[in-house]
Amino acid sequence: MSGKASSYYFSTQWLRRLIALTAVLLGMLTVAMAVPFSASASSAATLPAKITVNAQQGVGHIPATALGVNNAVWDPHLQDAVVPSLLRQAGVRVMRYPGGSTSDTYHWQTNTIEPNNTNAGANDFDAFMRVVHQTGAQAMVTANYGSGTPAEAAAWVKYANITKHYHVQYWEIGNEIYGNGSYGANWEYDTHAQKGPATYANNALQFISAMKAVDPTIKIGIVLTMPGDWPDGVVASGDTQDWNHTVLSIVGSKMDFAAVHWYADYAAIPGNESDVGLLGNTAAIPGKVATLHSLINQYCGSKAGQVKIDVTETNSVPYNPGKQTVSVVNALFLDDDYMTWLENGVNNVDWWDTHNGIVTYGNNSPTLFGDTAYGDYGMLSAGNSDGGVSEPPANTPFPTYYGLQMVSHLVQPYNRMLTASSNQSLVTVHAVRQLDGSIAVLLINKDPNNSYSVDLSQAHPGHVAGATVYSYGANSSGGITVTHVMGNAAANAQTIAPYSLTTVVFSGDD
Repeated sequence: MSGKASSYYFSTQWLRRLIALTAVLLGMLTVAMAVPFSASASSAATLPAKITVNAQQGVGHIPATALGVNNAVWDPHLQDAVVPSLLRQAGVRVMRYPGGSTSDTYHWQTNTIEPNNTNAGANDFDAFMRVVHQTGAQAMVTANYGSGTPAEAAAWVKYANITKHYHVQYWEIGNEIYGNGSYGANWEYDTHAQKGPATYANNALQFISAMKAVDPTIKIGIVLTMPGDWPDGVVASGDTQDWNHTVLSIVGSKMDFAAVHWYADYAAIPGNESDVGLLGNTAAIPGKVATLHSLINQYCGSKAGQVKIDVTETNSVPYNPGKQTVSVVNALFLDDDYMTWLENGVNNVDWWDTHNGIVTYGNNSPTLFGDTAYGDYGMLSAGNSDGGVSEPPANTPFPTYYGLQMVSHLVQPYNRMLTASSNQSLVTVHAVRQLDGSIAVLLINKDPNNSYSVDLSQAHPGHVAGATVYSYGANSSGGITVTHVMGNAAANAQTIAPYSLTTVVFSGDD
């Protein structure tokens, strides 16, 4: 994602992406059907649901880098005093910088952006790192491939890790470089005379060499396309293979992680989103990860087992955010999004983004849940107004913030993820064994109309003394509510409201 639309900074790359992707995706349009949502709680039924968790069958451990968020050099609220505490309370462990496509225009030493070398904003690298440390997170930095050089990137590594001892481990080489005109669409700033995957990969080798000469302990990510999303599978004129096969054949043995982006409604084209479509998109994640692992095994040689996959940007739509982005539906999507990637072995997931800005020309259709007349990618309000429409005050959490906070109540680093299932198609479950041995389950009710009476007796072995229950949803008047229930029977019987998130953390044996 290239930027935001606000009075502070208007990204021309963002508009180019909008225009370019519209042209490409019009050929892929499938019309999404509108699904009615509940007009009132009184019309909702309560249906039975049963959850099963296999406490003996793990699907991996939560990485220390699991929960991340994007942050931008142009964000006027990133240094607000309340931000580190808010991010810490949401469980943020990774903060990506300097912000999507801005990365390929940003010169860190002068805190300026191309093409006119204008000031990039208040959040120069040192200011950003202060917020990172106050949050208790670690940084991920995207080096400027589009208008930068290997020497500039290496100097950044030296400043960060040798001069300032910031211990920045994760570095990417560029952002969405396949959007530089290689396949027609041109939203990513790139001043190299030659474009295409081979050019990127060969130049990336020079970046890797220069950066690791300064600090050989850093991990460097290479831009890949998301399997199944444009331009995956497209072979440009003069090439013999698509982006991923070409890039990996050249740089695979030198990379440490694959950097991919996923905007789940990529093929729907903003304006044709549906809530049911967004919430169903996570079913595609296992196949995407399997394809990436297959490519890594094919091209990364003896180090394939150490090459990670990081989803360094994710949200619902790729541009023109509408009301869905600030509704509870996007919070439900966020939780399923993060957990499904992690259960399939991904190392890091970064939401786009902390603050972004109001957009009033996205899809604000009444067929989508919610009553706002604007969209905003941010987890926290930027406090903007446009055309007489206003967001809440800056740093007011949107539902996606509470979604990420709900994930943090489920997981902590090194928790063991468990296999889990539901007998209701609209009730999704994720489960972990926490470090103290407690079983915790996250219940996502994707049904806009019905509550579910959930039987959790098969979610843990034996009896339990009680549970702590965290709840958030469409009917929440504020943030997450926390209740403590005592006794095995009470812990095992939970009613979840329409369009809601519920995390149940079971306490010790009865």
